[in-house]
Amino acid sequence: MKYELTQEFYFEAAHTLHREIETDSSLRIHGHTYHADVTVGGMPDPVSGMLIDLGHFRAALAGVREQLDHRLLDEVPGLTMPTLEGLCAFIASALQPALPGLVRVTVARRASGDRCTLHL
Repeated sequence: MKYELTQEFYFEAAHTLHREIETDSSLRIHGHTYHADVTVGGMPDPVSGMLIDLGHFRAALAGVREQLDHRLLDEVPGLTMPTLEGLCAFIASALQPALPGLVRVTVARRASGDRCTLHL
């Protein structure tokens, strides 16, 4: 058996994108509400009975949220592209040191029905 534990956080951010379609609106600064699901997997510790202490999990997510919330994503250090794919990679990279059991990061823009998942 293997367990998975997921925490969700959201952030509000703006960005621009260079695209071949919907070019004018994408080039203007515009914002979204993003929802990120972060999943760790493995076996619970035999002493604590927990896969990870939720306090540690939430603290790790808070640090990443602080880097993204109410920011212009084009200017976030380490975020190479302000796309859903780029956000998944950025969040995973930022969390891997604190969450060695990280198995999946999903970033969604629910209002427009867009979602991307990175499986690690």
